[in-house]
Amino acid sequence: MMELTRKGEYAIRGIIYLARQPYGNVALLSEIAEAAEVPQSFLAKIFQNFAKLGFVNSYRGTGGGFSLARPAASITLREVVEAVEGPLAPNRCVTGEGECDRSKVCSVHTVWRRVQEQMVGILEG
Repeated sequence: MMELTRKGEYAIRGIIYLARQPYGNVALLSEIAEAAEVPQSFLAKIFQNFAKLGFVNSYRGTGGGFSLARPAASITLREVVEAVEGPLAPNRCVTGEGECDRSKVCSVHTVWRRVQEQMVGILEG
């Protein structure tokens, strides 16, 4: 079964909270964590990574917190999920070249590839 980890779920909740704020609004980590029902320490690690990737801006000190670094419409669910979960793949055989030595003879490989393309397409939207 393909399923998001808790980290992936928390990342999505946090980004959605920021996306619902006026663009440029700085939200405290505690505010985001409470609204998204995510442990603050867990969310802090996720958002530190998001700051490095350019999804959010991080502000220290009084009045510090996080804001989206880009307009919400320009951040895809795929970017958020892949930032914490890694590349989307329904099966290891489609994670990259050389991962599966049966890809040229396996009749199911093309099905997994289509599943992957559909997932990526949906999350890009």
